[in-house]
Amino acid sequence: MAELGPVAWPPAPLRTERLVLRESGARDRAAFIELFASPEVRTYLGGPRPRDELERAVPEVPGRRPGLFVIDLDGAMIGTVTLDRRDAERPGHLRPDAGEAELGYMVLPEAWGRGYAAEACAAVLGWFADAFPGEPVVLCTQTANNRSMSLAARLGFTEVARFDEYGAEQWFGVWSPVTPSM
Repeated sequence: MAELGPVAWPPAPLRTERLVLRESGARDRAAFIELFASPEVRTYLGGPRPRDELERAVPEVPGRRPGLFVIDLDGAMIGTVTLDRRDAERPGHLRPDAGEAELGYMVLPEAWGRGYAAEACAAVLGWFADAFPGEPVVLCTQTANNRSMSLAARLGFTEVARFDEYGAEQWFGVWSPVTPSM
């Protein structure tokens, strides 16, 4: 993925009512491995990766890069929210030159159903709207992923297109920051 853009990284941690969104650290390594090894988390993301492979491959401080926020609940990582530039080779774009900011998220199954993903994504979208005024964000998910489809709607994404990718129907939507009227 291309760099997010000209923004100071990492930002100060983002705080919500229940969560802190922060840069990753060494203490998050086990949770990163769990996310990528989880059959539930990876159902619509290409399947789980073998735990022994992850133990060898995941660095001491995983996920330390611009655009990746750790979702922290009471001092423990429960997931991630990412903002990356969408690859031009992939289907689904708003503009011919591509490179739109794309929202992604993964949450450990034990934290599902409590609104943490919505709370974390909303905070990251708010940060993005301040850092990149007026720039839209895209989201792509399999239409079979009911949880992700529901989250996209709650966050205010609107459908732009559907297409086949990775052997499944994909939903492609856009979120635009609301500019208050004066």
